[in-house]
Amino acid sequence: MEEIAQVWARALFEVAKEHDLLDQVRDQLGAFTDALNENRDLMVFFFSPYFSTEEKKDGLKRAVTGVEPVLMNFLEALIERHRMPAIFRVKARYEVLWEDERDLLPVEVTSAVELDESVVGSIGERIGEQTKRTVELSSNVDPDILGGIVLRVGNVILDASIRNRLEQLRKQVARA
Repeated sequence: MEEIAQVWARALFEVAKEHDLLDQVRDQLGAFTDALNENRDLMVFFFSPYFSTEEKKDGLKRAVTGVEPVLMNFLEALIERHRMPAIFRVKARYEVLWEDERDLLPVEVTSAVELDESVVGSIGERIGEQTKRTVELSSNVDPDILGGIVLRVGNVILDASIRNRLEQLRKQVARA
């Protein structure tokens, strides 16, 4: 199923790029998937095999207004080919393609206590310098890590937390 989402996301991405609508399509696709998440009846309507393709397309035209024609055509194509349940994975794949196109690198800093913004900013700047990419920085507080920080840079996790160090020590003692 993941391959289907990748193919559909790539198709939407290429058409949006061709029309210079990458950001608008990203925002509108996000708004559509958010609306599906928030309204279970809407999700059931679009995902259910009990409603005809024409009923779904008519419902789409009533529920979704003011979107780019590129996205509307895409959503209609998903409905026609009974691929609407893949929309959340398509959105996730589109997001990855968009980040790669924008050369964005998501970086998440997790610490046990609230870090000063200048410290978090400094971490982001250093990562940006080393990777030569634009860093999209976010920070979280998780008291369970006890101390230190956990960095998630793209798909890589660097766990320099006290909880992780204690767990490593526990495993060493258990082996001995």
